[in-house]
Amino acid sequence: MQPSRPAQAAAHGAVTPTHCPYCALQCGMGLAREGEGVKVVERPAFPVNGGALCGKGRTAPAVLSSRVRLTEPLVRSHATGRLVPATWEEALDRVAEGLARTRAAHGADACGVFGGGGLTNEKAYALGKFARVVLGTSQIDYNGRFCMSSAAAAGQRAFGVDRGLPFPLADVARTGCVILVGSNLAETMPPALRHLTEMKHNGGSLIVVDPRRTRTAEHADLHLAPRPGTDLALALGLLHLVVAEGHVDEEYVAARTSGWEGARAAAMAHWPEHVERITGVPVPRLRETVRRFTAAEHAMVLTARGPEQQAKGTDTVGAWINLCLATGRPGRPLSGYGCLTGQGNGQGGREHGQKADQLPGYRKLTDPAARAHVAAVWGVDPDSLPGPGRSAYELLDALGGDVRALLLMGSNPVVSAPRAAHVEERIRSLDFLAVADVVLSETAALADVVLPVTQWAEETGTVTNLEGRVLLRRKAVDPPPGVRSDLDVLHGLADRLGHGKGFPTDPEEVFDELRRASAGGIADYAGITYERLAAGNGEGVFWPCPETADGGVAGPGGGTPRLFLDRFATKDGRARFVAVAHRGAAEEPDAEYPVLLTTGRVLAQYQSGAQTRRVAELNAAAPGPFVELHPRLAARVGVADGDPVAVVSRRGRAIAPARVTTGIRPDTVFMPFHWPGEGRANVLTHPALDPVSRMPEFKVCAVRLEAPG
Repeated sequence: MQPSRPAQAAAHGAVTPTHCPYCALQCGMGLAREGEGVKVVERPAFPVNGGALCGKGRTAPAVLSSRVRLTEPLVRSHATGRLVPATWEEALDRVAEGLARTRAAHGADACGVFGGGGLTNEKAYALGKFARVVLGTSQIDYNGRFCMSSAAAAGQRAFGVDRGLPFPLADVARTGCVILVGSNLAETMPPALRHLTEMKHNGGSLIVVDPRRTRTAEHADLHLAPRPGTDLALALGLLHLVVAEGHVDEEYVAARTSGWEGARAAAMAHWPEHVERITGVPVPRLRETVRRFTAAEHAMVLTARGPEQQAKGTDTVGAWINLCLATGRPGRPLSGYGCLTGQGNGQGGREHGQKADQLPGYRKLTDPAARAHVAAVWGVDPDSLPGPGRSAYELLDALGGDVRALLLMGSNPVVSAPRAAHVEERIRSLDFLAVADVVLSETAALADVVLPVTQWAEETGTVTNLEGRVLLRRKAVDPPPGVRSDLDVLHGLADRLGHGKGFPTDPEEVFDELRRASAGGIADYAGITYERLAAGNGEGVFWPCPETADGGVAGPGGGTPRLFLDRFATKDGRARFVAVAHRGAAEEPDAEYPVLLTTGRVLAQYQSGAQTRRVAELNAAAPGPFVELHPRLAARVGVADGDPVAVVSRRGRAIAPARVTTGIRPDTVFMPFHWPGEGRANVLTHPALDPVSRMPEFKVCAVRLEAPG
């Protein structure tokens, strides 16, 4: 099948309209040819970023260079044990043989598949189909489990649907108050900051919840700095004050919700002074937060990884949703709850089959009707589809045991997974590992076969940003000779494993099948086509968008930009309060490990750094890891700014230069997690899992500090 006319025209035009390959904003940009490559030009008409780009977006073409990326398949030599160049036929044969051999010897579930939140919708869909139809394995999950899975679970529980933002990001600029919980978007997604600054310019209030005084907190009207791991208690304390001070929207609660009495009783057990003792946030600041939030006609709570990457992340997000529901915010214009998704296609990546328990369209793998619908699209017996498998960390932990071979696409868990040294050990224990990636990441370097694949500017495909806006990223340049797309990889493997049909290499053909598979599901893409996505200013289409939709809802983008205006996506149309209570972290400080560690990102690097660490400009801005700590803590340890300091947990040890600042709590240290080597922060982090979302507790664990001798 040939690419559609819109895709062809874009590929040969002077400027190709497309989107940044990094975070979930999916900022609009243009690519113009410059010599043998391309340069980034502004695309002011795209509403999410209005042409603004961060340094990562501006320098994204640097990773297209053959000097920094993979350009030929590699296989591990039986003679030397080293990775050596190979032909594509040899490499694909080796992968197919490894998977087939494992399946024959140990069963289908001995083959695992691990995907990534940066894969396009087409790739994510094809990968999930490949796992379940070709391999017949239940053992598939993806690194998006480490992104916003707790918010997804809480949103499903409260609203019946998980879409990061149930309204366009531009609505943030028009609201009256935002409580931003655990997000440093001034560094993680800088173009989004303009919506908050515009909101403040219009007279609104910004309240930032973060144990560090980040660049984002510097913009706040009110900064709350809770002890890491206590966001749940903080939300409950605020709801207590909402009740005690008479700010509950009783009419809304009665008309549009259920479960209020239980949630109210749980909140009343968290009185302000008790919450101050748990969180360290003074009662007057709690009261001021409630005053600002309830005084505004329109208000929002936006969460990010801070409250979500905890072993109680689902309940924590649920408590913030309860605060929104009690004050009558969700489903009203310019108000409500939203999650700031992190990874580029973190939203779409889990909607169409990469996640262990889901089928395309955000259907449940355990639902017989869902299985029947998707099986019919795939042309297989519903009973042949495996059931739910392990979540991401549990799958990684099972490597070398029940799971003996792994196909991994677009992820670098050696750096990004919790308890990373253990995960690396499990990966090394595999009988067979195949990795498809753009660069030779730390994980790819351990593989038996490495497959070089295309990236954003070298292929056409769709992604779904944090608003649920489906976007068309268009091919602007040809990949280097010797590089193939992930769709080509899956087609070649499926053919070798006896499934020659059903895995096309053209992304539009894959998307058309995805549309049919998602039809009638929660994330319904049936009415979205490449032609519609390319039309007008290329603003995209919001899901759900059934095939019968007229496409003219609230602007040229079409679809459903705002959810819940009439009803919630639950059976009775009501949002559900969930009664939750504070509990401690999986690992609290003690005499041996008296300090709390929290982790995160910095402005110039992205995720595991596999791509951004190959860009000179970004490395100059953020050359390596560091340990951020308060002067009082630094004095106790005996380190000065710039001195090496060791951070030790029960799982490992990391060493990095000290960065001494009063902008962090004295009981807390912060490390960014972008780097391998001795500063690898995730050797320290705790793999305790949320019981609902299976999210690991990246954001809090107990450590001690040492001055290396």
